[in-house]
Amino acid sequence: MVIGQQLDQGLAEAAREWINDDVDPGARDELAEVLAAAAEGDSAAADELAQRMSGLPTFGTAGLRGTVRAGANGMNRAVVVRTTAGVAQWLTEQGHRGGIVVVGRDARHGSREFAEDAAGVFAAAGFDVRVLPEPLPTPVLAHSARALHAVAGVQITASHNPPQDNGYKLYLAGGTQLIGPADTEIEQHIQRTPAANAVPRQRTWSVHERALADYLAPVATLPRGEARTLRVAATALHGVGAGPLRRALEAAGFTDVHWVAEQSEPDPDFPTVGFPNPEEPGATDLLLALAADTSADLAIALDPDADRCALGIREPDGWRMLRGDETGVLLGEHILSTLDRATAPDALVATTIVSATMLRSIAARHGVRYDETLTGFKWLVRSGDGSGTGLVYAYEEALGHCVDPDRVRDKDGISAAVLACDLAATRKARGSGLPELLDELSAEHGVHRTGQVSVRVTDLGVIAETMRRLRADPPSTLIGTPVSVQDLLPQTDALLITADDGLRLVIRPSGTEPKLKCYFQVVEPSDQNLTAAEQRADERLATLEAAVSDLVRPA
Repeated sequence: MVIGQQLDQGLAEAAREWINDDVDPGARDELAEVLAAAAEGDSAAADELAQRMSGLPTFGTAGLRGTVRAGANGMNRAVVVRTTAGVAQWLTEQGHRGGIVVVGRDARHGSREFAEDAAGVFAAAGFDVRVLPEPLPTPVLAHSARALHAVAGVQITASHNPPQDNGYKLYLAGGTQLIGPADTEIEQHIQRTPAANAVPRQRTWSVHERALADYLAPVATLPRGEARTLRVAATALHGVGAGPLRRALEAAGFTDVHWVAEQSEPDPDFPTVGFPNPEEPGATDLLLALAADTSADLAIALDPDADRCALGIREPDGWRMLRGDETGVLLGEHILSTLDRATAPDALVATTIVSATMLRSIAARHGVRYDETLTGFKWLVRSGDGSGTGLVYAYEEALGHCVDPDRVRDKDGISAAVLACDLAATRKARGSGLPELLDELSAEHGVHRTGQVSVRVTDLGVIAETMRRLRADPPSTLIGTPVSVQDLLPQTDALLITADDGLRLVIRPSGTEPKLKCYFQVVEPSDQNLTAAEQRADERLATLEAAVSDLVRPA
């Protein structure tokens, strides 16, 4: 901030101290330029400096993420060094010093340097560090951490975030993501770490050369059926998934695969997409065009670190991408209908409170346990009794699917893609397809329609006030239907609103953006007339969307 034309001296001193302590000469120069401009009275530079020095990143839904830039509140080598030092100290206090730590990375800007710094800090702190040999998908790291019985795993990735971002995803024992209270304890250690240039680093790690091969071996065995005749169009969205997915599909017997050439090689600038997320409008345009041109049977889009999988299908009026809930129930039905109950006598499937609820009905149909968790795979893989015992499948509506929990305790786009090809090929061999299976599921379990409303704000106080207002005066009805309201505090800052007819609404602040997010659902029985039920569901969903928008509109 600027007081008159003078830069706040506390801010300036903090910036100078950070510059002196940084391990990266380029980052030191970058922050020094901003500081100099701010000191000369440039108010925009002063505001930028305040943002860059506004505090260290904190662990969110899936680790640390932020803009690659110099300063305390960015993704840079100094932040990675201090973060890793805090993690190492916490692991040491837990009695894990000397244990295996696996470090991987994607192909984003800064990923190589960040991974080397993380490996060096762990090595100097006395851990047995195994580094993945090249940029590889996040599920490969998650698999390695579990298979090697590591005490921790770190993947440098920002998943599907914009090109300017990077991140630090942390796994603990068993290859599961970090949850509380460990996240808060580690953050406290990070705050107490010495200056980045005082943290020891050693290049004494080893390279885990077999990481990808060890991951791919079980993935190739996932198909349940014998059919392999299937033409696939696929894209990696400029991420690291093309090579591993190609090898996985070939090993599983699916060889007729056509790739979006412009998006198959890793490119940290993501030149053909504005936002490298398969959910974003336009992100899969090239994929769907390729699917049409090649007369494909199935389209597959991985996000840049290949932990998410989106499917595209051909319908009478053309190609479209499936929503995450649609893929979720397709894979859930496929897994449960082919499940070996002798090896999974107490099977469990799970999804989150913001996903559709059809999986619950599918689970009941197959006589297996069902659970709903808070958002994020760190909770899904701990569903049921808190340990995920018996888990055979989990998904979240944001395109995350865990189809092989015994080996990867996180979402895994590559294994999900292989299983989706198995399902599509099996249906094709029977003269049917995925659209028909979706209709069959809707006819049996009801037409489930879901939607979202997001309220973006510039003042975070607006979100807090809206949540306070809704808690003080919750609705008793929505679109003419009596509803019950459950406050999910202290577990999470959210309200769950439900009705007996399947209507459902979750309202919560976003964990990563200045947004209030609302997820809603309606369910209509098919009544032997699926088309009429779909029309009723679509009309009711539109009515509910308008009502939700009015409900959360800032006063």
